[in-house]
Amino acid sequence: MEQARFIHAVDVGGLELLQATYERQRFSRHSHEGYTIGVIECGAQRFFRNGSNHVASQDCLIIVNADEVHDGHAASEGGWSYQAIYPLPAVFAELSDELQLGGLPYFRDSVIHDPLLARQLRQLFRLLAAGQGGNSLQRQALMMDAMAQLMLRHGGQRRSVAMLQEAPLAVQRVRDYIDAHCQDNLGIETLAAIAGLNPFYLTRLFQRTVGLPPHTYQLQQRIALARRLILQGMALRDVAQQAGFVDQSHLNRCFKRIMGVTPGRYGLLPAAAAVLRD
Repeated sequence: MEQARFIHAVDVGGLELLQATYERQRFSRHSHEGYTIGVIECGAQRFFRNGSNHVASQDCLIIVNADEVHDGHAASEGGWSYQAIYPLPAVFAELSDELQLGGLPYFRDSVIHDPLLARQLRQLFRLLAAGQGGNSLQRQALMMDAMAQLMLRHGGQRRSVAMLQEAPLAVQRVRDYIDAHCQDNLGIETLAAIAGLNPFYLTRLFQRTVGLPPHTYQLQQRIALARRLILQGMALRDVAQQAGFVDQSHLNRCFKRIMGVTPGRYGLLPAAAAVLRD
């Protein structure tokens, strides 16, 4: 039986915690605005990141940098159980300034064996799962300390890149446009005109730069919009319409492939989401 729940820690900057056991779940390729930091509790997960596949087994840490394309599915019979949080880059930016580390961290390793940090993260997960009835200051302090330890022990800096040329800037213009109009029925001709490139070249360049083709990136942004609307309390049928999905069933299918839970279960408060089964 597959189980999953999302917890929204409002008192820790809205940090999201996913606790899940999956056997059949297959995450489609996607990226997050925040970093993915998880601990495998049992079984094993196979996932794509940074051009290759990786396997994380029990007690291993899974690390995915912000905006990195990845996926995930079972790598062992019976599936896998894990917990993961998704801190935004702003969290690391603040810590980096305080620790004088010189900018956002880049975690080169996708799978890390660090029992001490895994234990610290599990303690953080337990406190986040307990809800806001406990000590907010304790949760916030443990969150900052765990992220600082992760940066100091496993973080680095992304290799410097040359100044962006016109083509990547054109892709950024298209990306910004999709972000602002993700719910609309966009055509490749419109996007090509914004980029100043022919449609075929734009599609190839966009995927090479972003890691996803334009239509997949648009779907991901629709999911992000749906998440915001759900947390505002909007009815799911209205969320589907506002976010550009055909209907609520279409929203459900796409949402679960990226988020690992259905939209209805994503919006549940922790107290109401003790065990969520598929």
